[in-house]
Amino acid sequence: MVVLRDLPPVDAVEEPGGVIISYGEDGEAVSVEFLHASVRNLIRTGEISVTLQADGLPAMAGASAFA
Repeated sequence: MVVLRDLPPVDAVEEPGGVIISYGEDGEAVSVEFLHASVRNLIRTGEISVTLQADGLPAMAGASAFA
């Protein structure tokens, strides 16, 4: 799960392909969950790299491994 904002979700939508997007009270996304990501080879241990960029903020990059 990728947490975008530290707010409680009030609604969620399951998109095709096993992706669940949770929304806050303001209608903006608060998290994204990828169902069965390791089984579907979306995530491999030690091979995760995420790049986030938003208007007005510097680009951020990070990597982590799931055990």
